[in-house]
Amino acid sequence: MRQRRIVFKLALAAAVGVIAATSGAGFFSRAANAQENVVRVGFQKYGKLVLLKSKGSLEPKLKALGFGVKWVEFPSGPPLLEAINVGALDFGNTGEAPPIFAQAAGAPIRYVAYEPPAPKGEAILVPKDSPLKSVADLKGKKVALNKGSNVHYLLVKALEKAGVKYADITPVFLAPADARAAFERGAVDAWAIWDPFQAAAEAQAEARTLSDGTDTVANHQFYFSSQKFQESSPQIVDAILDGLREVDEWAKTDIKAVAEQLSPSVGLPVPVLEVALKRQSYGIKPIDPQVIGDQQKLADTFLTLGLIPKPIVVSDAVKKPGS
Repeated sequence: MRQRRIVFKLALAAAVGVIAATSGAGFFSRAANAQENVVRVGFQKYGKLVLLKSKGSLEPKLKALGFGVKWVEFPSGPPLLEAINVGALDFGNTGEAPPIFAQAAGAPIRYVAYEPPAPKGEAILVPKDSPLKSVADLKGKKVALNKGSNVHYLLVKALEKAGVKYADITPVFLAPADARAAFERGAVDAWAIWDPFQAAAEAQAEARTLSDGTDTVANHQFYFSSQKFQESSPQIVDAILDGLREVDEWAKTDIKAVAEQLSPSVGLPVPVLEVALKRQSYGIKPIDPQVIGDQQKLADTFLTLGLIPKPIVVSDAVKKPGS
């Protein structure tokens, strides 16, 4: 158990390094001296928050409430939640696995909303000419993935379903860009990845799907605020969620327009993004007991595998009614 704690602490230290590298060495010092009435929103290259940013529709909503907004980009969910943990961020979103690691590390996060399941929006891929035909064939193989991301849980559950122990594969923890490079040069046998990287690999590298999340995992997206910000400025959290709902309504009715808007910032062709967007889910939902129950199962699975150092109660990190 002591060794697990050491490994976990090292993983968190690595996450802090990613934040510094991504946002600039002065990010934390700037955040510490942030002006009052500025909400710091973390986003990734893909998803509803980046659409909200590009639309520019949140700024007038917040201005009417006396707030400005500072947008900060992250490469994935784990470093985004670590930024919330250290007080450098107020709001953001990730998939279902990163908050489990964050809560186990004591991060003061609060679940405030979620998106419905999108099980086809993540998959375990192999090269087009790979001899591997099923998840069961991954036994003894190297699988690239982003540690602590949604696909970490997909891999665990897909292996379990195929009768293969997690200990019987070699996980290779790499960020998406590095994982794709390793995948294309044959340094790993498979790659667990999410959209739009998944759609890009399918289109550009002719990657083949061993398994997506269908009948295996839900692949939820969650929205979070820091506990402090949720308690001090609940009206701002609500305003952000209202803005997200408006963008979501537009996105689901005009996928081509969304793909065209995202293409320059994501760096992927419109047709690739259209494929990814059609596999995405739509709707910004209030947290309910069912989705928290699903999160608790995920947390319990990670505890059993020794991926988190202690048990957690997911409902402890949920926005309380009326708050």
